[in-house]
Amino acid sequence: MTQGKPLVVTAGEPAGIGPELCNALLDTSFRDRVVIIGDRRQLDAHLNVIDVPYPVPVEPGHPSPANAQALLDGLRRAARGCLDGEFAAMVTGPVAKHVIADSGVAFSGHTEFLADVTGASLPVMMLAAGELRVALATTHLPLRAVPDAITPALLEQVIRILHADLRDKFDIVDPEIVVCGLNPHAGEDGLLGSEDAAVIAPVLDRLRNEGMTLRGPLPADTAFTPAAGHKDAVLAMYHDQGLPVLKYAGFGHAVNVTLGLPIIRTSVDHGTALDLAGTGRADNGSLLAAVRLAAELAEHERQVADVGADNIAEGERRLAPQSAHDIDDQLRCAGAEADDGETDDHRRYAEARGELRRATDQRGAAENQ
Repeated sequence: MTQGKPLVVTAGEPAGIGPELCNALLDTSFRDRVVIIGDRRQLDAHLNVIDVPYPVPVEPGHPSPANAQALLDGLRRAARGCLDGEFAAMVTGPVAKHVIADSGVAFSGHTEFLADVTGASLPVMMLAAGELRVALATTHLPLRAVPDAITPALLEQVIRILHADLRDKFDIVDPEIVVCGLNPHAGEDGLLGSEDAAVIAPVLDRLRNEGMTLRGPLPADTAFTPAAGHKDAVLAMYHDQGLPVLKYAGFGHAVNVTLGLPIIRTSVDHGTALDLAGTGRADNGSLLAAVRLAAELAEHERQVADVGADNIAEGERRLAPQSAHDIDDQLRCAGAEADDGETDDHRRYAEARGELRRATDQRGAAENQ
């Protein structure tokens, strides 16, 4: 937890296993570090709860569209609390998309919903299990819609967001990203499709010229193997190209992370498990992993902001002379001529301001929506 700010956890679909998973946090080290948003009647009295009562009585395993609006209100409350600095990060329990859609609300998933609430232009879905990270160029689309959705503009934006968040949130200095092709064998020189050579490859070439470390487009059945070399993340073109591998490798302790938001959001790697609701047999491993990762990302964000603020204060102290003569003295002491215009102190000062801006700009922009 950062500077006394708790993590906020949304319990998810009330007829699923989400409330039960939240109650299991009582037996972990996070019990006093989280605030749960959900119906207090479903949650242990010893947990910190923001009550969002559901209008229709909840029957485990039998969700009601009549409760969907209250569930969405809870998600909005959590996101706004993160934007306002009340919470350090948010963790979401599983929801049933079709139940929310049946209520008359257009809803394709947490990822898109939270982007809308926070004012993010493009959210990027990434799942992580240990050192394996898989991001998606497209998220919840029918398979037949995927090729048309993968445009050069979209792909470039997704890769930029993935690269920036691996660097800034996960502290990877030079992220190495393996990019899957769209078609079998990455198109095999056009024999099995043209998108790999015509759409994906030119984007990768352009971004490589900017200094990004990108490999691909590679066949998806190669991208995840040791033959593809070290990778900090794999970018898959669509949902079921990348996530089966990730979930096979890490189901039960994998975490969903939404990149490109002005807040930190993690989630479980599974659904509502309506068949397990109320049985006491649900495994809380993924929720615990999601809470743990949210706490780590929030702590890293706090440290970056603190270092940036400290360096700015030091820079302002160093670069606050009383006269032009003092400026010349400072420049000469740094081993530079006065008209060179920049010293190590100036550079550190500018870099510190850049770090602080990266940690706060997105949050501030969203707050002004």
